[in-house]
Amino acid sequence: MTNILFICGSLNQTTQMHAIAQAMMKEHPCYFTPYYADGLEGFAARLGWLNFTVLGGRHKRETMEYLARHNLRIDLRGESRSYDLVVTCSDLIIQNNIRNKRVVLVQEGITEPEGIMYHLVKWLKLPRYLANTSTNGLSNDYDIFCVASEGYADLFIGKGVHEDKIAVTGIPNFDNLKNAQNNSFPFHGYVLAATSPLRETFRWDDRPAFIRKCNQIAGGRKLIFKLHPLEDAPRAIREIYQFAPGALVFTHGSVDQMIANADVVITQQSTCTFVAIALGKEVHTNLNADQLKQLMPIQNDGVSAQHIAQTCERVLHTSLVVLKAKRRQSQTRLKRGRADIS
Repeated sequence: MTNILFICGSLNQTTQMHAIAQAMMKEHPCYFTPYYADGLEGFAARLGWLNFTVLGGRHKRETMEYLARHNLRIDLRGESRSYDLVVTCSDLIIQNNIRNKRVVLVQEGITEPEGIMYHLVKWLKLPRYLANTSTNGLSNDYDIFCVASEGYADLFIGKGVHEDKIAVTGIPNFDNLKNAQNNSFPFHGYVLAATSPLRETFRWDDRPAFIRKCNQIAGGRKLIFKLHPLEDAPRAIREIYQFAPGALVFTHGSVDQMIANADVVITQQSTCTFVAIALGKEVHTNLNADQLKQLMPIQNDGVSAQHIAQTCERVLHTSLVVLKAKRRQSQTRLKRGRADIS
């Protein structure tokens, strides 16, 4: 029997970790922890300064509630036992106690565009989380990176992830998007605006202009806003009622189901854009819609968790010495600027 630790994050990341664990629980004891950090980031999180991130606030609270509701075994920070494998939702932070473990990284969803912060992080070797999800996969401190599609595999390889470290498995929650059409959301035929926490993650967002744009696209049709879980909800609600007083606002609920019942979907920088494209909606987004079609997660009727579990089993059965040697080789390639050469 081998112990496996699943590092959760947002509710979406947590449900993905649970889905993978369900495919492994019969053979292995599985434990779960909210996302955590060491050093200055860990200190700031304990003081509540990072409650707008997955290190605290709503994300941590919802993760703990979810784990308790499903009677899952919790090991905060993975400190109570030794682990043979760690499955994590993000490598923007690599926790100290997993650095010498077998690690499988799982893509959560969409990645941020490669803006100025992405290049500054790479050039100046700044903490990866400063560039948000655009630097996912760039830590090299994992053994396999399970990604959503061949398109994403090419994207990550282009950023410097070696192709030997990528497994195209699909990702839970985004591998059976048509299933969102079976829902009980009470509204139909509206324009849905799914917002992004740009300001909360220190990026520019002219929210009044965005709301006016949504009004214009709606053209008198019912307008519904679904706020991102990271957003400052009271502020966002005040702004919406100021510039779109007739709109409905939801802070909770399945955005996928809301998209399924909408005629038009407006997003900023959100993974849920994939859902809108997959379901053939009229889509307005800040992202490159043509590129998103190339990156679309594999639709495999919901078996990505099993594929990831199989990948985890292969890693479990590989010598830790061999895996560490491969990491060193990969790191050498990165330093030489040859990470995209097999």
